[in-house]
Amino acid sequence: CNESLMLEKLPACGKSFEEMMKKVDSKKWCNLTEFIMYYDNFTQCTESEANNASCFWPNPLAEGFITGIHKQFFSNCTSEKVHWEDPPDEILIPLILIPVMLTCAMITLVVWCSKRSDIL
Repeated sequence: CNESLMLEKLPACGKSFEEMMKKVDSKKWCNLTEFIMYYDNFTQCTESEANNASCFWPNPLAEGFITGIHKQFFSNCTSEKVHWEDPPDEILIPLILIPVMLTCAMITLVVWCSKRSDIL
């Protein structure tokens, strides 16, 4: 593995990714759907350069470079926990009662049919 060649070539991938990310509003950098194609190109570039230098990918040096890119572009992306809330009672009550009522109706129908099996 020619690590010095790989470290020499990887910044070109970062520069290309940086140029592509300039097309994306910085407020949307945490939304992967906005730049997934650019990131895919970046990943393929780093893999290609590592392979051209006869290095496996990922490797600690490439990972360090990729981590640096992540810190540069995605350091403000936090994983905020979503605060889940119950729906309002007007929605919640029917969502609970309808399946309960359908279950009761089906049980009643099965019992009624089983008692009338001698007639059918």
